[in-house]
Amino acid sequence: QVQLVESGGGLVQAGGSLRLSCAASGRTFSNYTVGWFRQAPGKEREFVTAISTNGGWIYTADSGKGRFTISRDNAKNTVYLQMNSLKPEDTAVYYCAATGKLLRPSYSGSYDYWGQGTQVTVSS
Repeated sequence: QVQLVESGGGLVQAGGSLRLSCAASGRTFSNYTVGWFRQAPGKEREFVTAISTNGGWIYTADSGKGRFTISRDNAKNTVYLQMNSLKPEDTAVYYCAATGKLLRPSYSGSYDYWGQGTQVTVSS
């Protein structure tokens, strides 16, 4: 099992950048695919991006293509989400999630472990 803790959220102006971190505890973190999701008030949880165990593949939703980049450093047990050109519509609580078995990386039900979330607010 792994425990996940997000950090790096905060308030930024539109057009700015922010890097989120997902720190994992556990001896087998490198065996887990990790995804980022976000949820804005009144909206359903939305897939953002995911990365395979060794970074061999990355899948990003259309909303983040060209702006968001996921990466991982297994030696540090950390996954990152670099967000550039932020827009007010990116405002949400961002969650990282992990799974040791994956059928559909964009589906929240594919993930077994979730962090507590970190708030990202983008002002106009």
